[in-house]
Amino acid sequence: MTNIKILWGIIILLLVLSGFLINKFVSGEVTPSEDGRTNVVMTKDERNLILDEMRAFLVSVQAVSQAITENDLDKVADLAHKAGMAAEEGTPGALLQKIPLGMKKLGFGTRDKFDEISATAKTTKDPLVLRKQLDALMQNCIACHAIYRLPEPH
Repeated sequence: MTNIKILWGIIILLLVLSGFLINKFVSGEVTPSEDGRTNVVMTKDERNLILDEMRAFLVSVQAVSQAITENDLDKVADLAHKAGMAAEEGTPGALLQKIPLGMKKLGFGTRDKFDEISATAKTTKDPLVLRKQLDALMQNCIACHAIYRLPEPH
């Protein structure tokens, strides 16, 4: 009988801990912002890493856009692939815990869209299709900036 009580205690403890971790993964570390967006709270180094990633997205979008304009579809495929999920390898797991689920979806969705552009560039000869995909990708960037904010750490 005592073993069953201990087992149930362990099960309950694991469920509570799992619930906490799931909640942390979904909600991240956030506070309300004065401008109606959500502040994502992180350290200076974490914030700088995210800002660097955003600048890299912007540089990639411009480079892909230019390659589309030049009708250099091999270059489009290469640039988009480099900005896709292949670029996600170095992101620290601890940082992902601080980012709310909605922001994660937009970030990973943007990487997926880069991968889709890369795949399309290998199979199509129509730059207009790629331009439309790039426009859709930019909607992720706009949505993220409209919803989230990265305040300076105190």
